[in-house]
Order: sequence, then C-alpha cells, then structure tokens
Amino acid sequence: MSLANRVAVITGATGNLGRATARAFAEQGARLALIGTNADRLQSLASELKLSSGRVLTHVVDLREPAGTRAAAQTIVEKFGRVDIVLHLVGGWSGGKTIAQVEASEFEAMLQQHLWTTVHLTQAFLPHLVANRWGRIIAISSPVATRPVEKSAPYAIAKAAQETLMLTLAHEVRGTGVTANILQVRAIDSKREREPGTIAWTTPAEIVAAMFYLCSDEAEVVNGTRIPLSGV
Repeated sequence: MSLANRVAVITGATGNLGRATARAFAEQGARLALIGTNADRLQSLASELKLSSGRVLTHVVDLREPAGTRAAAQTIVEKFGRVDIVLHLVGGWSGGKTIAQVEASEFEAMLQQHLWTTVHLTQAFLPHLVANRWGRIIAISSPVATRPVEKSAPYAIAKAAQETLMLTLAHEVRGTGVTANILQVRAIDSKREREPGTIAWTTPAEIVAAMFYLCSDEAEVVNGTRIPLSGV
C-alpha cells in the first residue's frame, strides 16, 4: 500500500501509538502533520523520522481549544495545500471510583479530552477533506464505550459521546468521499509484553494495520463502523 503524498494529521503524535503511527505512515510516503502539546517531544519525533522539511510539520496545540485547533488546521493547509487523513490518537483515562464518588470535574475533564477534542478537530478539518472529495477520519476508542464496566463512568461516558459524534458524522459525510470510523482498543501493548494466546492487549502494529486499510481506496465503502481490535 502507498500513501504517497497523502497528508496525514496525527494527534497525540508523541505517545507510543502516535510515534508508531508516524513511523509507519512516513514509510508509506505520507506527508505528516504531527500535533501534540510538547514542542521538544514533537521536534524529537520529527528528527527521528528523518523526513525532508517538505514532508513533516510539527504543531503545538491544545485541542480542547477550538480557536487553536482551527489555527492549526490553517497552518497545516498553508504548508501542504491540503489535508487527507485525520488520525485522532489522543488518550487519557480516569476511573477507579464509583459514580457516587466521582467529582463533576472528572466527568468534565474526560469529556474535554475525548468528546470536545474530536468536535474541534472535526470542525477544523472536515471542510478541507470534503473539498478534496476524499478523506479519512479515524478515532481510537474503547470497548467500554459500548460495554461499560464498574468504576469507569467518566471515561466510558466520554468515549460513548465521542463514538456518537463519529457515527453521526459518518451519516453527514456520506457520498462526499470522506469516511469516519472508530477503532476500539482495550489496551495497547506498546512493549510487546502480551503473553501468547492473550488477545485483549493490542500492539501498535496491529492498530496501524487497521488504519492502513481504512485509509486505502478499497475501504471507501467502510463508513460509520466500530472495528474491535481487542479480540473480544
């Protein structure tokens, strides 16, 4: 598969999954817009990729802020002339308390981290994808969005809201050449410590393989799906 000259925006780029994704997409010829909150870590990643200046851009932005997210989109489009792929990999978990114990601020923090970052990204980048008549938006979610467990309310509710947004978006972009899909991951085995026969932990390579498929031309009919990568 080749992603030559596709422009891929990767949020949470300096996390374990973000770094693996950036390396894999770079190897397939994509031009990369790496988004994060730490300038030094973003620059370190860009240096590791050894891409020409014309193929990589780093941008520090708090995606919880709509104005900053819109400004990031404008900067990326000004550099590359277009955006084709948005990979929303920002993580963050809050749990371990019953609903009776959780403070309102904990619910709000998770909604900001997962729902509102996705809202702001979509509003900032979708017009550019639609203008291309081709685009892919992929968000990483969790099985708890559809099968919540005890002591996980803030995270589960935020992920459920994020998924509802993505599934609604899929209906709204139908027929435009843009797709919106969700990859559900229970836990990421970044250090490849998964024991043989254990499938609840997913490696970055397995997640990237699913992204590659969704970003292919052959996946143009895959829209509004939750793809489980947890093995259960």
